[in-house]
Amino acid sequence: MRRILTALISVALCGPASTAMADDLLQIYDMAVVSDPSLREAEQVLFATREVKPQALALLLPNLSVQGDVDYQDVDTNGQSSSGSFSYRQDFTTRSVQAVVSQSVYNRANWMTLKKSDNVIAQAEAQYRNAQIDLMVRTTEAYFTVLRAADAVTVQEALLRANERQLEQSKQRFEVGLVAITDVNESQAAYDRARAELISAKNLLDNAWESLRTIIGPVQVPLARLGEKLPLAPPAPNDIMAWADAALRGNYGILAATEATTAAKRDIQIERSGYYPTVDLQAGYDVSRTGAEIGSDTDTGFVGLSLNVPIFQGGAVASRTREAGYRFRASQDQLDQVRRQVDQQVKDAFRGILSSIEDVKARQASIVSARSALESTQAGLEVGTRTQVDVLNAQRNLFQAEFDYLSSRYDYFINGVKLHQATSTLTRDILAKGNAWLIPSDVVQPPAD
Repeated sequence: MRRILTALISVALCGPASTAMADDLLQIYDMAVVSDPSLREAEQVLFATREVKPQALALLLPNLSVQGDVDYQDVDTNGQSSSGSFSYRQDFTTRSVQAVVSQSVYNRANWMTLKKSDNVIAQAEAQYRNAQIDLMVRTTEAYFTVLRAADAVTVQEALLRANERQLEQSKQRFEVGLVAITDVNESQAAYDRARAELISAKNLLDNAWESLRTIIGPVQVPLARLGEKLPLAPPAPNDIMAWADAALRGNYGILAATEATTAAKRDIQIERSGYYPTVDLQAGYDVSRTGAEIGSDTDTGFVGLSLNVPIFQGGAVASRTREAGYRFRASQDQLDQVRRQVDQQVKDAFRGILSSIEDVKARQASIVSARSALESTQAGLEVGTRTQVDVLNAQRNLFQAEFDYLSSRYDYFINGVKLHQATSTLTRDILAKGNAWLIPSDVVQPPAD
């Protein structure tokens, strides 16, 4: 890989080959699964959301409470009676313990809350699955962004060497009087421009590495490049509507929005339950002891039903019910928006794959054309029908054609990943199929920190 420009213009694009094996896409993805903070956040949100069901269930289960009191009293009594005045003082301690079991017999809001918890958890499950797929896509895009940026550096280095050679030849021809000083100046300008573009390309490569490290962590690993042989095949089935239908049925984003809509609908029932009566059962035992000279010790057992019938609450129930209705309709609009976005995403990715296939083929042809144009321009320069500027432009066009070809191959790979993302069928096995196209022995080295 990366030997096409060498064959085209006899310029060494790369330094000595590294014998170290590179990490491929699957290895980088495995690092991301462990290190990516966004996925870990989604996982913890899922764990937290799962707790809503036991909390909702607790509202329907018995509650047991025990309450105890200990009071010290110092009583100083003065008064009058038929036999005269009296006065006495005593201090004593009273103790009481009460155990109460309460059970909700009927509370419509609690039952609706329990049903809603299933939808809330299902929504969180779908969002977590979506986050897992999103990590695959982000990792793939970051991985190939590094490769694309590395290709740009390779091309710019080759172009710089080619311009340097042209500059040397122009100076030699000027010294013997074959060309004017303008040819030297043009070659010098092209060389200086190539140097500046190489600096920019290296900076973009460093930025691409940093973007990848935000996902996998601050690790130093070489990356495997994409092999020369890339099987270009349309999606199977080659039917855009079949993929669109599959996405509308199985996309995790749509499933999450659907569950959110159902949960919002249950919120209407929960708020409307404010109009319904509630019935609670209570049973308990109360033990009271006193140390007073005059008093009694009691042991009391009790059981009873409590009925609460709401009559008027200032319009709060009606207002909360209307609010829940508005939020339900907003969630329906959100669901429709997600469906449209997914439909656009799957169709864009499908057409992107087909376009990338044709683009790769066209870029291959453009390399041949650019090489022929360069050879013709160089021959024209020798006989005086072309200028040095023409040669430099043809040379730049050839290198740009090579970069565009390499870049179009990455677009094909990424579009395939995004198509599976839209249908939520992207798995590690899918990545493994594309990972087989990488060459671990052909590496992109990480920047030296």
